[in-house]
Amino acid sequence: MARNTDWYLTALAPAIWGSTYLVTTEFLPGGYPLTVAMLRALPAGLVMLLIAKSLPTRAWYGRVFLLGALNFSIFWALLFIAAYRLPGGIAATVGAVQPLIVVLFARYWMASPITLLSIIAALLGIGGVALLILTPNTPLDPIGISAALGGAISMAAGTVLSRKWQPPVSLATFTAWQLTAGGILLMPFAFLLEPSLPTLSIGNMAGLIYLSLIGAALTYFLWFRGLSLMHPSAVATLGFLSPVTAVLLGWLALGQHVTTWEILGIFTVLASVWLGLQANHSGKAVLTKTINKPLKPETIQ
Repeated sequence: MARNTDWYLTALAPAIWGSTYLVTTEFLPGGYPLTVAMLRALPAGLVMLLIAKSLPTRAWYGRVFLLGALNFSIFWALLFIAAYRLPGGIAATVGAVQPLIVVLFARYWMASPITLLSIIAALLGIGGVALLILTPNTPLDPIGISAALGGAISMAAGTVLSRKWQPPVSLATFTAWQLTAGGILLMPFAFLLEPSLPTLSIGNMAGLIYLSLIGAALTYFLWFRGLSLMHPSAVATLGFLSPVTAVLLGWLALGQHVTTWEILGIFTVLASVWLGLQANHSGKAVLTKTINKPLKPETIQ
């Protein structure tokens, strides 16, 4: 069973992700989503590789690049498409279905039972995110909706497979492999589809360093660490903390007004997270006792 410290450390990852919007809008030049995503993943992965000094074996390359694509390349690319084509509230609310998809994928790939408590936690979290950032009479764009849903599916698949596939290396090394693979996959799209970056200011550089070392290297290490200790559906529920952080930072740093509905949304999200933790602690969201302790590295056939 995961200790409280494990929950707090894992929750720190989505809480920090909630600062991404503020950093991107306030410190980075606009109009370079794929380039920024690539510069967020690749430097972080390379720095961690220099520390880990370990490359995947031939048997692991396919899995590492698949995980890098699901957790970073595809997810971030679709996330940016959704952000450009949809109001932020719609994009975030559609993306909030991720924990629900994680429950279904965990059932298929890990034979984990689908429990009522985990379903309620996921649905409650979706409602809380909607209260936080959804506004009435917002236009819907089919491509944007599809991109937001595709991003949620991609991240959900990456979350479950990151738990299922654990190579015989440290978490830092596993994180480095995925970040590097995700950044490499983003490179051709960034260079072919977007113009060159303008001369970067000190503020731009600081923003990129923060997104790479803190928003990618540190947070994904904590995220994958949590996945090695807890059930994917419980970890995915913690992702609801990201929009909570975004709203609170908008209020504290940008002076944005917080409405009564947003306050209700914050408490709803917190209730969802609490239910997700109870599902894991009670053992109802697991199939065997091994789910609540680190999995042994899977042997490659």
